[in-house]
Amino acid sequence: MNTTNSEFEPKIVAFVCNWCTYAGADLTGTSRLKYATNVKIVRFPCTGRIDFMLLLRAFAQGADGIIVSGCHPNDCHYTSGNFHARRRWITFRGLLDFMGIDVKRIQYSWVSAAEGAKWADVVNSTVANIRELGPYTEYKKVAEYLDKEDYNG
Repeated sequence: MNTTNSEFEPKIVAFVCNWCTYAGADLTGTSRLKYATNVKIVRFPCTGRIDFMLLLRAFAQGADGIIVSGCHPNDCHYTSGNFHARRRWITFRGLLDFMGIDVKRIQYSWVSAAEGAKWADVVNSTVANIRELGPYTEYKKVAEYLDKEDYNG
């Protein structure tokens, strides 16, 4: 199948905190702001609770790009969860580089409950960036191979 990047509709998974970004995404909808429909949102109590193995699992299950978004610094409902997430992200970036995964496929952002327009911008720019990068099938192939090898012993 020959797909050009203009026909490619990327699959984006967004891991968002409940208190800020999810509420901001809800505001986007209630404000009737238009944004790409390529995003599936997974809501967490806090970005500090997001295990980065979930991001790798999303790639293994066919995601072309990922958004991780939470409260702005010093606005975390749990005081410091977003700082914890930022520290994890810095460490995780190095691991992604080591594994050969393009870090441009993951967008990390801060979106508050009052920033519905910003959420629309984050989604639209991420979809445009991933569309330029093209489909991400390499990690899925590796994950399927490892699952098969694990199953066969």
